[in-house]
Amino acid sequence: MIAGVILWSHALAALLFAGVTLSLLRDGRAGLPRLTFTLALVMTALWALAVAGIGTKDLVTRLTETTRNLAWLAFMFALLRRDPAAPQRRAVSLIYGAVVLVILCGLMLSVVENMLGASVPHELAPVRTLFRVMVAISALVLLQHLYGAVVPCARGGIRLVVVALAAMWGADLLLTTTAYATGHWPQELVAVRGIVMAMIAPVLAVAVQRGDDWTLQLSRTVAWQTLSLAATILYGVAMLFATSAIATLGGDHARLLETAFVFGSTAAGLTLLSSPWVKAWAKVKLAKHFFEHRYDYRAEWVRFTATLGKPEGAAPLTERIVKAVADLTDSPAGLLLVPEGAGLGIGAGWRWQDAGAQTTEEALAEHLSSSGRIVELDSVRAGTADPVELTSVPQWMLASDAWALVPLVHLGRLQGAILLARPPVDRALDWEDFDLLRIAGRQVASYLAEARAQEALAEAERFDEFNRRFAFIMHDIKNLVSQLSLTARNAERHAENPAFRADMIATLKDSAGRMNDLLARLSQHHSGRVEEPHAVDLAEIARRIVRQRRRQHRINLSGEHRAFALADPARLETLLAHLIQNAVEASGKDQPIDVTVTAGERPAITVADAGCGMSPAFVRDQLFKPFVSSKPGGFGIGAFEARQLAEAMGGTVTVTSREGQGTRFVVMLPPAPTLPVEQAA
Repeated sequence: MIAGVILWSHALAALLFAGVTLSLLRDGRAGLPRLTFTLALVMTALWALAVAGIGTKDLVTRLTETTRNLAWLAFMFALLRRDPAAPQRRAVSLIYGAVVLVILCGLMLSVVENMLGASVPHELAPVRTLFRVMVAISALVLLQHLYGAVVPCARGGIRLVVVALAAMWGADLLLTTTAYATGHWPQELVAVRGIVMAMIAPVLAVAVQRGDDWTLQLSRTVAWQTLSLAATILYGVAMLFATSAIATLGGDHARLLETAFVFGSTAAGLTLLSSPWVKAWAKVKLAKHFFEHRYDYRAEWVRFTATLGKPEGAAPLTERIVKAVADLTDSPAGLLLVPEGAGLGIGAGWRWQDAGAQTTEEALAEHLSSSGRIVELDSVRAGTADPVELTSVPQWMLASDAWALVPLVHLGRLQGAILLARPPVDRALDWEDFDLLRIAGRQVASYLAEARAQEALAEAERFDEFNRRFAFIMHDIKNLVSQLSLTARNAERHAENPAFRADMIATLKDSAGRMNDLLARLSQHHSGRVEEPHAVDLAEIARRIVRQRRRQHRINLSGEHRAFALADPARLETLLAHLIQNAVEASGKDQPIDVTVTAGERPAITVADAGCGMSPAFVRDQLFKPFVSSKPGGFGIGAFEARQLAEAMGGTVTVTSREGQGTRFVVMLPPAPTLPVEQAA
């Protein structure tokens, strides 16, 4: 019964495939590759005829099955090559070549088995069956790759062919897998395969009549998956041959040697594949040998914009900017340089080791702004770069593993620069790198410019809010002034009246309390009256402020006993009060504050604490901005007002801070040209 079904189903399949072949030869309008498709139909008909007339175990049947598979693979490969602009032909050829190698290896085993006859080793049959399993799996994977590579709108032209071939190799996979698992060929599944092949032939006949023209659009992802599949198949073939050799030569220890070999080779392979250098090397070789361009610009730009546009709660914008540009060239780290004075200073970093407080020359910033050129630091190290770059690139960049410096220019203005670390696989920058980095630099420069414009707008809004708040306060002050003016006028007539004096004192106390409340809404401290700068003793003012504040926190005073400078005492007291108050709030209860007075050409007062400290970015960008505070509920005008007061007296305020180590403010004032006689004594 089963033998009859096998005979008639395969014979019918051979007849039907022969009919499809004749139909194709009569019709020259078929859109599918004519020669390979005709050859595949002929070989399929011969194979089905061999199964029906000779059987499945004969060498001729196995030979025709091999030629059938090779013909259909050639047809699929011809479809892939129909796209004249496809730059991935080498990768596709490699994977198809690997599958052909597996098919030929299976045929060689069949020939050897036929030659040896009864003396054939019992281990050879399962190996040959395993090769047929691998052929079916590989063919199905390549078929899926073929369908995925076709432009979506043109897939209808080959959909029926793909379905037919999937059914053919699916039946082969079911049959060979069962045979490998059970150790014998199930005749029932052989009969089912014959029925499937008989049903496939009409489907292919319809495909011949409906064949339409179509093109391919192979992506880098498909090429990468193709190479990965090729490597996997080659690895499987190598492992199969190696384990077979060990089983033949290993003797009693064959099982142990096979296990050790498989475990060791797999562990070594996984270790290599997990290495960033190996991945980067593979991507470089793939781009160099299989593609017309180094970058897949669509994929790179999608990833670039996705990094920049991450939602709130992600890394800061400056850090995302550095990462987005570094990812384009597979750089492992990057550093953002921002305008600082006439040059560039250290900004945000992504995986970059601490660069300290390094800066760049003014000439380099001007060169980047005017030319917009990307600086290749290896050429600077070799002495072949632009003369301006040779003289202006700082030594700390050349001493690091920096690879390229990308300027960020927006509307002719330098917004900063990004320093990229060397990729895992070192290479020289080429024209594609320069073009892509230049475009990306302009894009992120616009992001930076927009972010800074938004910060300026927010600051203006805060000033506007402050002005509106101050208008209400002025109204309250006007009421207080009216009340005090009335009290002053009545004092001229009722000053001798004890009851009036008591009422006047109560009024003054109430007015003073209300005015202090108003001042607290504007500033943490009262600035006092303003005088023209004159010679004052910094040590005396420092002692007075320290005595007042020691009740609040432990403060150490050291340095010169007398140090004269040009200053306004009221402004100087307010300035020191701001700095000491900030130090108190930043320090723990057991962390003392050190106030030091120094004399000389530039008299100075130093306020140092060992508190929480501040980051370089906060010190540079936000510390001296009004209404920006790192303290919860802080009003953010202490440091701003301190610097304003110092500059109004002709002095400066500098700050050095490290997170977790503390902060050091230095107030430097102009020296007093001459001293009063009583002060010089």
